[in-house]
Amino acid sequence: MRRRIAISVVASSLTLSLAGCGVLGATGDSSDASPTKGNDITVGLLLPETANTRYDKFDYPIIKERVASLTKNQGKVQYANADADAAKQAAQLQQMIDEQVDVILLDAVDAHAIADGVKKAKDAGIPVIAYDRLAEGPIDAYISFDNELVGEVQGRSLIDELGEGLDSADKIVMMNGSPTDPNAKQFKQGALSELTGKVTIAQSFDTKDWKPENAEANMAQAIQQIGKDNIAAVYAANDGMAGGVIKALKAAGVSDLPPITGQDAELAAVQRIVAGEQYMSVYKSYPQEAEAAAQMAVAKVQGKDIQFDALARDRVDSPTDKDIPAQLVSVVALTRENIKDTVVADGIHKVSEICTAEYKDACAELGLQ
Repeated sequence: MRRRIAISVVASSLTLSLAGCGVLGATGDSSDASPTKGNDITVGLLLPETANTRYDKFDYPIIKERVASLTKNQGKVQYANADADAAKQAAQLQQMIDEQVDVILLDAVDAHAIADGVKKAKDAGIPVIAYDRLAEGPIDAYISFDNELVGEVQGRSLIDELGEGLDSADKIVMMNGSPTDPNAKQFKQGALSELTGKVTIAQSFDTKDWKPENAEANMAQAIQQIGKDNIAAVYAANDGMAGGVIKALKAAGVSDLPPITGQDAELAAVQRIVAGEQYMSVYKSYPQEAEAAAQMAVAKVQGKDIQFDALARDRVDSPTDKDIPAQLVSVVALTRENIKDTVVADGIHKVSEICTAEYKDACAELGLQ
């Protein structure tokens, strides 16, 4: 993917204006909808899996609510989750084509395998907006986070935590995401841009389906080959896998855990960060991404070209298509120091949810009360 705008990392809260996120005042109302597509529209939403809790907890309900508000409660969202099954998602996409939904938001299980389905939707006159992962095929737009930046933030955080005593011989394990997810490749590229030459990548795994149990098995293999006391840090591409990595380390008898990265700011990961088991996560504002996706979908199907163009000012390339209109949302490095100013301030997790009895003392140390 070519990034044509510079997106900075901020260390404080992304203050969301959920009634009007997007850009250039692109929210508006639906009174100027084109005659062919009014407010009575159906947005198809295809999400990839349930192992990551964000999809059912944040993405779907936020998109559903925003579509309703943009269409004066006349528009609806038709939702399907593929449970990490590419064939299942292809069937779900075909069903939406057959039922003639007006626009599709697609978060692909397998970005390459879904390309034929995207073309079928295009041939049927249904716009497809790639959501969170850049699908192949003739998609109309792309909304996601700056994925290389995510990896850069993770890699840079590890280097910073290892500190002045860092040695290029220090051994790092890389627990990358699923090889069928194009985001995983970008996360890896971003991380390697920070890690290469500064540490030794002793083991690197592409983890099938992003599953924590697969990451746990991979990490157990790495521990056996490298030695439990010879691992300086672990790059885990997301929080679920970080949890699997930590299980493997504990099972091997490691009590003083090395720095471990993550991504998604899942509740369990935030608790591990509070407890000092996981060093960091990458907080991505799902409300901002989901609301922008809903705005793009509605603007596209209602022919609001000015709004749509304002929401998709960047351009990206996929393996099959060039110059795809896109919006890339920035990210935040989440550590013990800024939990209150990020996920708590933005309403992602409540202090009461984070600071259960097990974590009460650690929360008190951080002023989370």
